[in-house]
Amino acid sequence: MSTNFLGSPFLLQKNVLTISPCNNKLSIFTIKSCFQSSRTKTPNPNKPQIDDHVYNYTKYCRPNFADHISQTPISEKELKNTKNGGILKDFEKRGVLDMWLKMQDEARFDVEQEPILENYYKKSILTQDCIESALACHLSLKLSNSSLPSDALCDLFMGVLIENQELIFDVTADLRAVKERDPACVSYVHCFLNFKGFLACQAHRIAHRLWSKDRKILALVIQNRVCEVFAVDIHPGAKIGCGILLDHATGVVIGETAVIGCNVSILHNVTLGGTGKVCGDRHPKIGDGVLIGAGTCVLGNVIIEDGAKIGAGSVVLMEVPARTTAVGNPARLIGGKENPIKLDKIPSLTMDHTSHMSDWSDYVI
Repeated sequence: MSTNFLGSPFLLQKNVLTISPCNNKLSIFTIKSCFQSSRTKTPNPNKPQIDDHVYNYTKYCRPNFADHISQTPISEKELKNTKNGGILKDFEKRGVLDMWLKMQDEARFDVEQEPILENYYKKSILTQDCIESALACHLSLKLSNSSLPSDALCDLFMGVLIENQELIFDVTADLRAVKERDPACVSYVHCFLNFKGFLACQAHRIAHRLWSKDRKILALVIQNRVCEVFAVDIHPGAKIGCGILLDHATGVVIGETAVIGCNVSILHNVTLGGTGKVCGDRHPKIGDGVLIGAGTCVLGNVIIEDGAKIGAGSVVLMEVPARTTAVGNPARLIGGKENPIKLDKIPSLTMDHTSHMSDWSDYVI
């Protein structure tokens, strides 16, 4: 599965090199080479080849939102002189700080509009030193119970975030993803405090780090509390990229060996599951830029390639090629297996669930 499709660190806009939050690797390339690098696998003669030059990459990779957190471009000269990614880390830290300052401004504005929320916003945002402490505190309050005190959970979460500082870059990327793709999200602080899909994803990131450190029992306890509180069940062994939107999120189930790329949008009641009780690598692999509609089941160790779209209510049991649309139960490709219709926009960013539906059937209710 390619990680360059939307996880590539550089996007070229108006002759200025900017950096995506999804990747810490340093490389400089043009848009043409960006397209080529995302398809470096040996071509399969039995599969239709992709005309990458028609894919509208730059237009939809970084949507222009009025309240989008700005990211100051870094010049190619600075990047060439970078050693060990130092400038990149400083750039990412500036992005995190900008996000945190924006959230605090939004919190003050909300308190002015609704004074009844003053204590809530003070405890959650305004008295916190940084976004890490705010996240640790807020998640601990959400997930605590009589047997798991919030203070102990807060210390645990803060320790994981400090030890794995790259996690906070994923957190800010997820915040941007929700704000840009979900019209119901009125502000970053609104997402941070109230969107259970976002909170469940961040709790999973912490649980996954604990799982990777062989603290599996503790990771499973956190998974259980997330499932009870948010109705989202993500196994701590699952690997998830950045820029993730879990829209509504209720009923999302993701299995242990599932892998999800960057800039993926998943709606409610989606299952990324197995097909039986066979152990080992048994869950789906979701590429970058994929959109998975509500009520969808993707079962087994199948690959959903980069930029694919799965229609709501579909049951997917086989591989879905890049930039195609699969719908139905069992899912079929729009346009047919031999010549499927190719998407020219990144579905996870456009959130377009209905395009090309008329091509699937001449009778659409």
